[in-house]
Amino acid sequence: MNMKKIQKEIWQNKINKGFNTTDVNKEFCLLYGEISEAYDAYKKKKEDLNEELADIAIYLMGLSEMLGFDLETEILKKVEKNSKRIYKNIDGVNIRVSD
Repeated sequence: MNMKKIQKEIWQNKINKGFNTTDVNKEFCLLYGEISEAYDAYKKKKEDLNEELADIAIYLMGLSEMLGFDLETEILKKVEKNSKRIYKNIDGVNIRVSD
């Protein structure tokens, strides 16, 4: 999977279909709505949970493009950062003790 290419395709689809490409606040609200739909699908054991999760990824990639971020690069950087963090389990809760 080439996330950079997919992110660009998602953006082009937004342009082609006349979806929001300028209002960041609206896009965050729409993303929140998709997360809510996915949670509802999970809670109610609906068969379309996979599609709802895909919608979240699509909205997130569109928002990333709107804001000028390469989401693939940012994810890879964050995964690397998270792998170096050290946690300690205190009373059943993982607490980060260093980056």
